[in-house]
Amino acid sequence: MKIVLMEPLGISPEKLEEVSSFLTAAGHSFTAYNDRAATADELAERIGDAEILILANQPLREDVLSRCPNLKMISIGFTGVDHVDVDYCKSRGILLSNASGYSTNAVAELAIGLMVAVSRNVIACDAACRAGKDKSGLIGFELAGKTLGIVGTGAIGLKTAEIAKAIGCRLVAYSRSQRPEALAMGIEYMPLEQLMQESDIVSLHVPVTPATKGLIDEKMLSLMKPNAILINTARGPVVDSAALAAALQEGRIAGAGLDVFDTEPPLPEDQPLRDCPRTVVTPHVAFATRESMVKRAIIVFENIRQWLAGTPINQI
Repeated sequence: MKIVLMEPLGISPEKLEEVSSFLTAAGHSFTAYNDRAATADELAERIGDAEILILANQPLREDVLSRCPNLKMISIGFTGVDHVDVDYCKSRGILLSNASGYSTNAVAELAIGLMVAVSRNVIACDAACRAGKDKSGLIGFELAGKTLGIVGTGAIGLKTAEIAKAIGCRLVAYSRSQRPEALAMGIEYMPLEQLMQESDIVSLHVPVTPATKGLIDEKMLSLMKPNAILINTARGPVVDSAALAAALQEGRIAGAGLDVFDTEPPLPEDQPLRDCPRTVVTPHVAFATRESMVKRAIIVFENIRQWLAGTPINQI
């Protein structure tokens, strides 16, 4: 079979050779691109007659997929798959597998890091110190003893809760279903409206679906305490950006830590959250650590190995 890796996976050439060598050893063709296609035409040309495709977060829509008649399987090096036309793939019988679990630690750690950065004014403190100033006006608050609201108790939400519990936070959550491991951790499930009202920190850990797009809207933001902060390491469209920007500009909430936005960074100048006060923003790096990139590569190639063996895993 012909297998194509569409974009770099963030690992060394040696590691790529290590995790992919079983393909050529079994007589398959494997091509790996070291950059991303600049246009849809280039992307379609690269895929060509490939039967298996690997990609990370490069958008892959029907306009490209419709020109790739031989595709049978796509191994996606990401947890979320909203950048891939899932419905079209299913209509074609193209199997999709993701890399669920590769970035659990990485994302949870950045979520906690953003909580600390916002609550302790880390960015402003850094600027003040470099400017020869003191801590005046920069006294923050501790996470210990605060109520952390976890929106979405999947693997990343639970790992974030686990770290926060060690810090000393009270844990509450909203999710589609209650998980036994969450209850065992002492997490109290409640309606979203109640969570928004009670939490000192709200941390988002849900995928983008029709049900979650715009989940945190003006109404939900209005329920938050004026001294509460919002953390988003999930997906940008889960939050109404304009409503959040207004709440921050008007001082109706205390701050936000954001790794994701409506569009992928670099952010345009008119992105409403780009220059908001009391925010710490990062360019969608929560998933990206040296360790997670290696885990991801192992998973995406194991997805292919298992599919070739007739035992597909991590199916979407």
